[in-house]
Amino acid sequence: MNNKLEFCVSYPQRYGIPSVDGRVLLMISDDGTEEPRFQISRNLNTQLIFGIDVDRLKPDETAVIDEGVLGYPLKSISEIPAGEYWVQAMLHVYETFHRGDGHILKLPMDRGEGLKWQIAPGNLFSTPKQVYINPEESDEISIILDQKIPPFPPRHDTKYIKHVRMQSKLLSDFWGRPWFLEAIILLPEGFDENPETRYPLVIYHGHHHRMFYAPVQFREDPPEPDTPLEKPVQGSYSPGYNIMEQEYAYRFYKDWISENYPRYILVTIQHPTPFFDDSYAVNSQNTGPFGDAITYELIPFIEKNYRGIGEGWARVLTGGSTGGWEVLAAQIFYPEEYNGCWAWCPDPVDFRAFTTCNIYDDENAFFYNSKWKKHTPKPQYRTTEGHIVFTLQEVSQMEHVIGTKGRSGGEPNNWLTVFCPVGEDGYPKLLWNKLTGEIDRSVAEYMRENYDLRHILDRDWNELGSKLNGKIHIYMGDMDNLYYTISGYYMHEFLENTNDPYYGGTFEWGDRFGHCWSGDHVNEYARSRLTVNQRFIGAMMKRIVESAPSGTDTSWCGNWPTPPQADISEWRSHRFPGWHADKDKR
Repeated sequence: MNNKLEFCVSYPQRYGIPSVDGRVLLMISDDGTEEPRFQISRNLNTQLIFGIDVDRLKPDETAVIDEGVLGYPLKSISEIPAGEYWVQAMLHVYETFHRGDGHILKLPMDRGEGLKWQIAPGNLFSTPKQVYINPEESDEISIILDQKIPPFPPRHDTKYIKHVRMQSKLLSDFWGRPWFLEAIILLPEGFDENPETRYPLVIYHGHHHRMFYAPVQFREDPPEPDTPLEKPVQGSYSPGYNIMEQEYAYRFYKDWISENYPRYILVTIQHPTPFFDDSYAVNSQNTGPFGDAITYELIPFIEKNYRGIGEGWARVLTGGSTGGWEVLAAQIFYPEEYNGCWAWCPDPVDFRAFTTCNIYDDENAFFYNSKWKKHTPKPQYRTTEGHIVFTLQEVSQMEHVIGTKGRSGGEPNNWLTVFCPVGEDGYPKLLWNKLTGEIDRSVAEYMRENYDLRHILDRDWNELGSKLNGKIHIYMGDMDNLYYTISGYYMHEFLENTNDPYYGGTFEWGDRFGHCWSGDHVNEYARSRLTVNQRFIGAMMKRIVESAPSGTDTSWCGNWPTPPQADISEWRSHRFPGWHADKDKR
């Protein structure tokens, strides 16, 4: 094609930036209802994005995106149908890290947003504008990055919620600069009135949130009567879901201060890395010793400053999805520092089912092994009805466009940057080629020995079994949208066949429930996630009290009941009106 379409992106001198490193992203959308930067996703309604790395880009110097630049989901701007579009560009700013291992890397530093490039303070972006695009015509479309995302406003403590920040020596040494860990904690009712009381910890692991979230908020006032309906979500509870969230946040507060509710410190950890919005709470060649830093620095810091008991028997863990994997890993890798984990819908716990990829036997992450059918794609996300939404190839392409060398801040780069070894250039040696899907067998073996949780339990059960007895509790939906169900089957089989000792915990399945099922057989995730704390705390307190040394004052344990198992027929009739027990022929 002789004609050449180009997008020329630059930033003005008024920012006072002599030069900048980063990733220039171009978003193109046929939907003018919101900014294009907020319309990029793995889902079917995504718009278009293209990206290139820039090094020492100077003011008024242009970064050019042409037909040779890779995009998602279209691979090139030459494939865009002619028409009117909204275009927007962004510069995701990188910083230079002189790591303790001697490597020098250019990476995006979290600036309070949880490594979300669309809203990261300091990033430059353009005002969206509508243009006519025709790849068959020669055109140079100029885009000026005329705006800069401002810093977030400060957060404030309340009677119950405190924001904790401490410098980690372990992580500072690794990253070659001061590195801070944060937590948002919820103090128990009566904390100030009982200055001699020391409390157990419930540690919630999950994705980064600037405000308290575990996985419900904490609200001391009921919702305002005139609150507008916002935040529609997929599922049965979409209309006015924001009001439901507020109602349950207020209900959590009312339960929290009630007479029978246990008194404990609820800790939500904030631990983003330059690769993802959290560290997976483990030690990693690429992200550093976050497992040790959280367990041996942050948790004792919180206990010292907020009167925690400070013993392993008085700490339990809970979390879902990423957080579910993290609490399992923390319990397995630090078996005597924590006294139980309640994990729901954990990320892959057996890498024979790395979603739909067996990283040990498969040759390619994108396509199934076949002599003749070379292009049957492996899905990564399905609806609970089984309809495929995106594949491993599609999401890998998107991540590579947003950031090369594992710098996208998304999934599956979240796993590949933590679980993979460091490469010769200092960046992660990724498990598979992000463009072809070819699996690096040496990386797979490294992951097996260091992060495949089921394999590690099997390998080390003689040593770990007695330390983990009664501590592992897992909840999975058997239609997990991300196919985590399969690795869950492998883990369940292993645990049920343990002996000397038997694992003595819980593994519960939600029939026809999707991702983030947490043991509620009646309600969809949109509602059930809002009651996780109240549903688990009875069992958690029972475990802690039974493990407490003789003579320990456990007046903080409360008298909160553990909900009974729901009648499965009641659940089915709730979700599937017209269902009757005599119709179930399975």
